[in-house]
Amino acid sequence: MQDDEGAIVKIIDAGRRFLVLHTHGFIQSRIVFFVMNLHIRPRVIYLSRHGESELNVAGRIGGDADLSPRGQEYARRLPDFFRSQLGDVNLTVWTSTFKRTQQTAEPLPYRKLAWKALDEIDAGVCDGLTYEEIAERFPEDFAARDDDKFNYRYRGGESYRDLVLRVEPIIMELERQENNFVVGHQAVLRAILAYFMNYPLSELPYVEVPLHTVVKLTPRAYGTQYEKCAHLLSIERQLC
Repeated sequence: MQDDEGAIVKIIDAGRRFLVLHTHGFIQSRIVFFVMNLHIRPRVIYLSRHGESELNVAGRIGGDADLSPRGQEYARRLPDFFRSQLGDVNLTVWTSTFKRTQQTAEPLPYRKLAWKALDEIDAGVCDGLTYEEIAERFPEDFAARDDDKFNYRYRGGESYRDLVLRVEPIIMELERQENNFVVGHQAVLRAILAYFMNYPLSELPYVEVPLHTVVKLTPRAYGTQYEKCAHLLSIERQLC
């Protein structure tokens, strides 16, 4: 790229070498950082929400609960799923710092890394409440969230806009890596999917991320191939 002030970023041999000249300011530095983390080697990115948690069963948001029995069963089925998908190909498994993601990943025989940046959206004073309780205790906030879910910030917590900024380093690291499985939370996975699938920010808070389902992303030169694997707790299931 080159602008009127002479800023230049030259990519040589598909990323083996870079020439960077006369770049200035935040935007140009972020573009350089992004370009230098891209690669064209074949890779896959698997995404999944944690297994069902005890707070999911109770209809409460946030918290740091253990997996429910159904969530534990989902975790037990993941190793067989990935053996059928990958054979001897290795993965790196990323989780948040919350118990429900780490318990979901625990049976997998791969290297695991826990990232604070993958923690679920901070619900502030609403953490641990049901949506009915939020509507009763904070009716103005509940209405504001319905009006603009992307920009709404929980009292003492985060908005989806805040979350996108927090998850950006994770996305850049995914661009650099080869084969990864991210065991995350609904809001965080929505942000990752919106980036790779080029969804508008207004649609990000509504991206479907069902429980007990693995999504497979295959980045390609001009887009990302999306495959949703069948529900792993179904009696009959078809893998990707």
